[in-house]
Amino acid sequence: MWKSTLGAAAVALGLSGAAMAQEQISISSGWGDVTATLADNEAAEALLEMLPLTIDMRDHLRQEKTGYLPSDLPELARQRDFSTGTLGLWSSNHFVIYYSSGSVPAPGIIILGQVTGDVSIFDRPGNLTVELTRLE
Repeated sequence: MWKSTLGAAAVALGLSGAAMAQEQISISSGWGDVTATLADNEAAEALLEMLPLTIDMRDHLRQEKTGYLPSDLPELARQRDFSTGTLGLWSSNHFVIYYSSGSVPAPGIIILGQVTGDVSIFDRPGNLTVELTRLE
């Protein structure tokens, strides 16, 4: 059963086959730190190349923290549904951390990865600054 759960998680992250990326990043803030596993796609690879990175984020719709990247990431297939802990890309440089599950309007989001820590640290009103760094 755990293999099917792992397979479903890999599909949700955009990971595939033997090329499954295990690149991880740290997301640090004054509210706490979490780790995230990046998806195996061009947008996540481009994000990884930008690190380390500081992003000023604001709360949006009491479901996500959003902030702008310094440059655009590649355009890829999008999806409308997201789960708690999804890292996404709304527009070409609009980074999102979802702290609840739900769906967004069309055209949807590009999946960048999944938080593996307790994403509830972001579930509070207010702005914050996050530091994204690559884990070695």
